[in-house]
Amino acid sequence: MADIRAITIRPTPDEPTETIPFSIEAEQQLLGAILTNNDVYERIGSLIAHAHFYEPVHARIFELCAERITRGALASPVTIKAFMEDDPGLKELGGPAYLARLAGAAIGAYAARDYAQMIRELALRRELIGLGQDISARAAKVTVEEDAGEQIKRAEQTLYTLAEQGVAERGFQTFLKAVSDAITVASAAYQRDGGLSGTPTGLKDLDSKLGGLNPSDLIILAGRPSMGKTSLATNIAFNVAKAYREGTDEMGNRKVLGGGVVGFFSLEMSAEQLATRILSEAAEVPSEKIRRGDLSEEEFRKFVQAAHDLQKCPLYIDDTPALPINQLAARARRLKRTHGLDVLMVDYLQLLRAASAKDSRVNEVSEITQGLKAIAKELAIPVIALSQLSRQVENREDKRPQLSDLRESGSIEQDADVVMFVFREEYYREREKPADHELEKMATWQQIMESVHGKAEVIIGKQRHGPIGTVELAFEGQFTRFSNLERHRQQDWG
Repeated sequence: MADIRAITIRPTPDEPTETIPFSIEAEQQLLGAILTNNDVYERIGSLIAHAHFYEPVHARIFELCAERITRGALASPVTIKAFMEDDPGLKELGGPAYLARLAGAAIGAYAARDYAQMIRELALRRELIGLGQDISARAAKVTVEEDAGEQIKRAEQTLYTLAEQGVAERGFQTFLKAVSDAITVASAAYQRDGGLSGTPTGLKDLDSKLGGLNPSDLIILAGRPSMGKTSLATNIAFNVAKAYREGTDEMGNRKVLGGGVVGFFSLEMSAEQLATRILSEAAEVPSEKIRRGDLSEEEFRKFVQAAHDLQKCPLYIDDTPALPINQLAARARRLKRTHGLDVLMVDYLQLLRAASAKDSRVNEVSEITQGLKAIAKELAIPVIALSQLSRQVENREDKRPQLSDLRESGSIEQDADVVMFVFREEYYREREKPADHELEKMATWQQIMESVHGKAEVIIGKQRHGPIGTVELAFEGQFTRFSNLERHRQQDWG
């Protein structure tokens, strides 16, 4: 095994000695193995990146090798030499002859993974040392703009990124890396049933329009009271958690094979109320019967069986009220670190608080939506946030919602990748029932009610990477359940 060296740093005589760990020999052995056998890169490419190398010249050599191998080209001392002949750092190490020495000194590909793990481990230790120094320096500097709570949030975020990515700050990345990631996503969609790029919602027509729930997307689900936006959110959460299957990739890392782990921040309803809704859907027992305890023996048996089946579902509920956005981010990171997290639900956006007091509600909502989008990108998960609509919907003849109906709509519309509205015409038509003696109007009303009964619309008002439009769903109010309309019709005909 290669020697591990460390640079000793003593800024002042009074400060304790700190060391920065690294292993030049391990870096040399790994690069030599890659230069002599490009297949080695396939085994360690997902484990380390150029940023993990301590020696800058080694980092540049690794990056060039990765770029050429990914494109299907040869990476050897001769081919890499053409790109690095004028590299000042390489000249200090002996020029292009250094590349030949790397390849000549490589002891074999069998130990490449061990060297890669060592390089990554030492890089993480260097990042931790730097992070500790940064936290100490920030804590010592008292400023009005950044209080202690904000510093803790920043440190936790950096630590999480370090744990997940292996480097605290990713900064710029090459277009090659971005293209490789895009190809990986497209390949996963091609291989997945139904050709979805994201996590399926369990609602076929909605998945077809959205391509599933895509990582890094902020999805706003809005509607007026009694439209069923919370029901739709719980339905999707249940469908995703119920379909969860986990495995490991060739590197031994967690890999989601289906569904996902769901985190649900319920700021309006208690965890018990939310669980009742989900159990009502799963057991097909009306939720009001569950609350009253007015269940038949058969319904109680179905309820208990559903509860038993759902115990294994990876659905985690946090019902803390008036949660600040920075605390929500910290809890989401913690959940992903401890149990995994593939989809995050927030019910609802207007009940969150900004991290600090703002001069207007619009600015507070702007901070909240920006924070939710940041969580989606940082954790690489879809975030579904429910939102209220303004009362101006009720003043129009056509009560289908529009983007302008979003409360504090500017920031919500701007930050969201997808904006969806839940609309049930049946709810409004029920309130237009004519008097019993108006026979002609009653007949017309009954025809309209038959055509809209048990139906709901999900109106996609904005989508960055897909079409807008309307998706029709079936809605069973007694179970607070949305389902595919085609399946619902087949049940009615059967």
